[in-house]
Amino acid sequence: MTKPKKKGRWLATAYWSLVGAGVAVMVSLQPVFADTIWTRFSTIMKDVYGQLVTISTIVAVTAAAIALLVRMISRNQRSVDEATSWLKRIVITWIVLNSLGFIVTYLQPLIAGGNYTGP
Repeated sequence: MTKPKKKGRWLATAYWSLVGAGVAVMVSLQPVFADTIWTRFSTIMKDVYGQLVTISTIVAVTAAAIALLVRMISRNQRSVDEATSWLKRIVITWIVLNSLGFIVTYLQPLIAGGNYTGP
């Protein structure tokens, strides 16, 4: 049997020592940079809501434009009535989605910490 070379062995030992030291530093610094789960969740939900409002605005404008075109171009009264009802639904849905952020912002101080204190 051949013995492993000593030259390559110290290199592997130095590498794993460096990896171990790096992991120890990362583990010891984690509590310094850690957020609570609720602050992280809040940040994620704000980002998701912002993206939802952006996408819903683009979709609402596109659908409303199509409904308005159908309403203005169509000669069929039934199509005009359908386009008008769709336009109302689009506007109401867009207002509800955009007002959710205001409602949550208003209600958050009222129920802060899970203890509802009343108005």
